[in-house]
Amino acid sequence: MNTRRDVRGGRTALFDDIEEGGIRASSSYSSHEINEHENERAMDGLQDRVLMLKRLTGDIHEEVEGHNRMLDRMGNDMDSSRGILSGTMDKFKTVFETKSSRRMLTLVASFVVGFLVIYYLTR
Repeated sequence: MNTRRDVRGGRTALFDDIEEGGIRASSSYSSHEINEHENERAMDGLQDRVLMLKRLTGDIHEEVEGHNRMLDRMGNDMDSSRGILSGTMDKFKTVFETKSSRRMLTLVASFVVGFLVIYYLTR
């Protein structure tokens, strides 16, 4: 009979602290459960931070790739404009080399004089 009483006594010791949907643990288990609960909360917080950092690094990666594409396009555009400018400079060189220097001097001088005359007339 004592064994039955011990079992019943153990059950009442286990379940007599039940409160609205939860069991109040004894003091030896409460610190362990509290630490475990805090660890789970900390792990959830860390998991949220890791996910946020993962999204952030993905956004940074997309931004960097977009900038790299833009820089590649700019480099290609600069190369094509360099080609156009070099062609224009070659044409200027051929024009200046084939014309006589005296004729070019008179042309430039007449432009300068014409500009000065127009400047003084509008002033």
